[in-house]
Amino acid sequence: MKSIEPIPRRKLYQEVLDRLLARISSGEYAVGDQLPSERQLMEMYKVGRPAIREAMQTLSHMGLVSITHGERARVTPITAARVIEQVGETAKHFIATAPENLEHLKDARVFFEVGMVRLAAQKATEEDINRLARRLEDHRESLSDLANFLPCDMAFHREIAMISGNPIYVAVSQSMFAWLAVYHVKLLRAPGAEQITIQEHERIFDAIATRDPDEADAAMSDHLKRASQLYRQFES
Repeated sequence: MKSIEPIPRRKLYQEVLDRLLARISSGEYAVGDQLPSERQLMEMYKVGRPAIREAMQTLSHMGLVSITHGERARVTPITAARVIEQVGETAKHFIATAPENLEHLKDARVFFEVGMVRLAAQKATEEDINRLARRLEDHRESLSDLANFLPCDMAFHREIAMISGNPIYVAVSQSMFAWLAVYHVKLLRAPGAEQITIQEHERIFDAIATRDPDEADAAMSDHLKRASQLYRQFES
C-alpha cells in the first residue's frame, strides 16, 4: 500500500491571508478601500493579533495594500512595475552570488531589448519618435553632468519600451537596468565610454525613426554586446 503524505499544517496567518486575498481578488475589497481594523479582523476570523499582523505584512510586501501608522490598511492598485519590483532585491542578490548569474542576465537583456527595439521600429508614431528624440537630447546634455548620465541612459531605453504600449515591457526594461546598475557604473571607467554610448543611441534612434527593424536590431545588439565586452576587460 502506498504511503499517504500527511496534510501539512498551516499557520493561522496563512488562513487569514488566503481569505483576504480572495476578497481582494473578487473585488469585495476594491482598490482604494480600507480593510477592516485589526480588532474587526480578529473577531471575523477568530484569531489573535499576531496572525492578523503577519497576514497584513505579507499583503503589504506583495504590494496589495499600503499600511500607514494609525490608519487601516488600504488596497492599492497592482501595476506591472509593482509586480516586478517585488523581486528586485532578490534579483540583485542572485547577480551578486556568482559571476555566471550576471552573464545570464546580460544575455537575457540582449534578447529582450533586441526584440523590443524591433517592435519599436515597427510601431513608432511621430509622437513616439519626438519623445525619444527628447530623451536622446537629454542624454547628450548629461555629458556635462555625469551624475545624470545613467538616469538619462535608463530613460532612453525606457522610452523605447514605452513605444510597445505594453507596461510589462516597460517594467522589465527598467528593472533589468536597475539590477545591472553596478555593472553599468563600472563601464563608465573606460575613457570615452560616455561618448560611444551616445553615438550608439543615435544609431538606435535613427533606425527607429526610419522604421528599419533590421537596423534597429543590429544597432541594439552591437550596443549591448560592446558594453558586455568592455565590462569583461575591466573584470579580467
